[in-house]
Order: sequence, then C-alpha cells, then structure tokens
Amino acid sequence: MGKWLLPENLADILPAEARRIEELRRSLLDIYRSYGYELVMPPLVEYLDSLLSGSGSDLELHTFKLVDQLSGRSMGVRADMTPQVTRIDAHLLNRAGTTRLCYYGSVLHALPRGLWATREPLQIGAELYGHAGPEADLEIMQLALASVQKAGINGYRLELSHLGVLRAILALDPVAQQQSEVIFKLLRDKDVPGLAELSADLSDTCAQALQALPTLYGGVPAVLERARRVLPGLPAITKALDELASLAAAFPDAPVGIDLADARGFHYHTGVFFAVYCEGWPNAVIRGGRFNDVGKVYGRARPATGFSLDLRELAGLLEPAQPSKAIRAPWGLEASLQDAVRALRKTGEIVVQVFPDQHNEHQEFECDRELVLNEQGWQVQPIQ
Repeated sequence: MGKWLLPENLADILPAEARRIEELRRSLLDIYRSYGYELVMPPLVEYLDSLLSGSGSDLELHTFKLVDQLSGRSMGVRADMTPQVTRIDAHLLNRAGTTRLCYYGSVLHALPRGLWATREPLQIGAELYGHAGPEADLEIMQLALASVQKAGINGYRLELSHLGVLRAILALDPVAQQQSEVIFKLLRDKDVPGLAELSADLSDTCAQALQALPTLYGGVPAVLERARRVLPGLPAITKALDELASLAAAFPDAPVGIDLADARGFHYHTGVFFAVYCEGWPNAVIRGGRFNDVGKVYGRARPATGFSLDLRELAGLLEPAQPSKAIRAPWGLEASLQDAVRALRKTGEIVVQVFPDQHNEHQEFECDRELVLNEQGWQVQPIQ
C-alpha cells in the first residue's frame, strides 16, 4: 500500500472543488446572518460524556473515540455539531429568549452514512432555540430551502414527516414499544411483509396502523387524507397531521411530499422533521427538524429546531467550476511593477506573476490578459 493512499471514504479536496466549496460556505453563512443567525465555532474534540449527551446510540456508533493524554479521560471527535451548539446555547450563552445560531466545520464518521458518502463531511447548519411554535419550524425550513436555492439547485424536493404519529401508535401497545428498534428498521425499509409478521403479537389497532405507515408517502393532500382515514383518530395523530398540513401549505411554490414511515432520528427528534432531496444524489442533502429538550443534559431544557448539510455533497451537485479570469504579469522587483500589481490586486483582480523560464499550469485560473510595460507605463492588455 502506497503512503499516499487514504482510508476508505476519505479524500483530498482539489483546487476547483475547494474553491467552489469555500464560495458556497461564504454565501450560505451570509444568508444565515441575514436571518439573524450568529456564528459559533465549537472545538473538534470533546469529552465523550459531553459530546454524546442526549444524542442517542446512533451518534455514538459513528463517533471516533480516543484518550486525552492530559487528563486520561475518554474523548471523541465530533460526528455531528448539533450537540455542541446545544451545549453552547444551554450552558454558555444561557439566554432567556430566542437564540439563532449557525456553524460550520469538519466532522468525522466512523462509518459512512450512505451511498457515496464521505466519512469527513464539511458540515454547515443553523439552529433556533427558545421557541416551541410552528413559526420556528417554518423559518428553519425556509432557510434550508434558501440554502439549496442559493447554491443554484432547482431540482429539489422537501419531504416532511412527524414523529408524533409513530409515537402515538407505539403507545397503543407495550409489546410494540419493546420491539421499537425492529419496527424502526422495518419502517425504514418499508417492509410491509415484515411488519405483518411482527404484528401477530400486537393489538389489532396498533398492527393495522403500523402496516399502513409504509404506504403513507407521496403528495401532501392525498397522503394526509388517507392517513386521517386509516390511522387511529388519536388526538396526538390528528395534531401531527394538522401541523404537517399547515407547514406544507406554507410552501405553495415548492415540491413538497410526506413520508410518515420515516423513523430516522426517533431517539433524537421530538416532532416535525424534514429532509431535502436533490436530483442526482441518492441521499438526503439536508436533514433537520425539532429536537426539544436535548439541552436538558446540559442543565437547561429548551425547545429547539434546526438543520445541517454537507457542503461537499451540495457543491458536488453543481456544474463543474469554471476557471477564474486572471492577469499574467512578469516577475520582478521594480517598484513600478510592484505598484502596478498591488493596485490591480486591490481592485479584486487575480494577478499571477510568472517566474523566469517557467511555464505555469493553473487549473483555477485562465490568464486572458497580461501586464506589459509600454510608453505609458505598466498596462493591462488582452492576450492574443
């Protein structure tokens, strides 16, 4: 094995992709700031008892663990930044009202989360703390869609779900609660025969509702109408369906769907959650939703909702980056040349100085002009 080979699902980011990712990062952070979100930057590693608090077993399986040489305590390389941002809101900022926070940085996964997924996502996201109403969920969804729109992606779809439906169904039968992990997997795979086999030990109402869930996905009006017919008329289910209908109606110009069998994040999310899918990518590009009271483990329970995405995935859906126009200049220490180069760079121009007897190859820059010395001094001229 050569020393230059990298572990599976890890890769270098080369110039064109790096520039596109960085430009996308800047533009998204500008959008989040325009909505009033403040940037925070948590550390890459933390003690495990803090990093994994309230995050569920799924995050623990994806977290690389190590031992701190200074304290001897177990530490983890973050696999998700949301627990860290929640800690900041609950423990450090400790504000009474609504708090809007955004973040970005590398996270590391022990295992890839999906087909083609990297184990080192460049995560960026936004979270809103302190407001339990649907207004917060709506703002977060608007910001998530603004993210893909800012990237220039038109072929996207917003998929909504609500864990209040599944929680209410499981509450109907103690056996279903004991078999919840198996049920989550069957629902994820939309395995109706598997659910039917499992339902032999459940009450009729619970069994029928669970078997109906995998069929309740698609267009909003049809799915919600059918869900009201085939699911138990429990207050919690009715409330959840009403919330989904209200949120879907807030996006009349966006393609919106419903998937009531989506049970991912059951131990983490507490209500409405969503995913944004884009053409050309098999996994959800953005995931988010409500995660109330996660901050309780840090000493302060707060209603919360948010989303995150992988900058590298989003950038990979864009058209190939085009070279930037640049000015070619000779190398030299003459004061007049240096002044001319500095003046051009100050205006935002890219000036590439060519060393003597050297041919430069730049994937990122296309020199369509050159700096030449004539009777008027150093002048920029088109390259013939």
